[in-house]
Amino acid sequence: MLQSDKFKKIKPHLITRSLKPENQETPIHFLENRQTPSALTYRRNHFNYPPFTNQSYNLTITGSVKTPITFHYNQIISLPSRIVTSVLECSGNKRSYFEPKVYGEQWKDGAISQGTWTGVPLSYLFSKTGIKTGASEVVFQGEDFGVKKGKHVHFERSLPLEKALAGDVVVVWAHNQKPISPKHGFPFRLIVPGWYGMASVKWLKTIRVVDHPFSGPFQTDDYVYYPHKNNNEEAVPVTVSHVNSIIQQPLDRQILQPGQHEIKGLAWTGEGVVISVEVSVDDGGTWKPATLHGQPRQFQWIKWSYSIVFEKNREYSIKVRAYDSNGHLQPDTAFWNRKGYGYNAVSQIKIKVE
Repeated sequence: MLQSDKFKKIKPHLITRSLKPENQETPIHFLENRQTPSALTYRRNHFNYPPFTNQSYNLTITGSVKTPITFHYNQIISLPSRIVTSVLECSGNKRSYFEPKVYGEQWKDGAISQGTWTGVPLSYLFSKTGIKTGASEVVFQGEDFGVKKGKHVHFERSLPLEKALAGDVVVVWAHNQKPISPKHGFPFRLIVPGWYGMASVKWLKTIRVVDHPFSGPFQTDDYVYYPHKNNNEEAVPVTVSHVNSIIQQPLDRQILQPGQHEIKGLAWTGEGVVISVEVSVDDGGTWKPATLHGQPRQFQWIKWSYSIVFEKNREYSIKVRAYDSNGHLQPDTAFWNRKGYGYNAVSQIKIKVE
């Protein structure tokens, strides 16, 4: 085999941040397609992978509903389905860039992926159970469990009832036209497009409608913006994904040859769509519009590019910022919070031309 042929077979792979529990980043700088392959979809876990039993094929809806129901896997996949293509971004994505530094998994740019999900709208399942008057939230419990602050707990999150009934909130069984992999929630997973990934509960086993605010540890302790280092004042929950972007090429600190080059990357937002991306090659002194590739679509990232001639014996500080249809713009500095959620400051790299 020729050496050049050998290198052609090299493929991107996940970037490990921890193994117990397993947390791995998508190699986002090297992805071109609309769908991130399952094998390259980022993995965010709080506990070890759950054991798989025959009961895992059942999904129970209970609580403040008129008719509690347990669905079997074969029943769920036979119901009217919806296909949703959506970015899925961990709320801790880019945490490593916060200043001052914060504790937590030190994600760089790859705690994000985009996939096509097939499932039944949650609103359709509730049409079968009915909902009692006074219900206010829906709690989703996954099969994954472990110890948190000395207590044995499952991963559980809630959504306001109004959000849970939105037609795009889906209980899915397929990812990229195949059954969800065990690493990403088989057999059932919730997908909440536009919200950070903590809302999209994996290994979904129980949906419980309640008439009071849910206060589990992953609802009121984790996944909360705490703007102060030493107290909980002004805390607000993590919900919708912020407008954001990434520079895929060139890579940070890359050395390039002089001449024509293309700066390219991705941009996304939680609500609305990205309507423009701007690029600066002089550390934010001036900004130029990038070219958007394709039609902006809700819940999906969009590719962008900017062509430039780099001059010899120069260093360039490249910055990128995205705007969305709701008037949101990537800020120069991210909103600091002590658990490191929602980083979306202007994307930036430096390159050298020799």
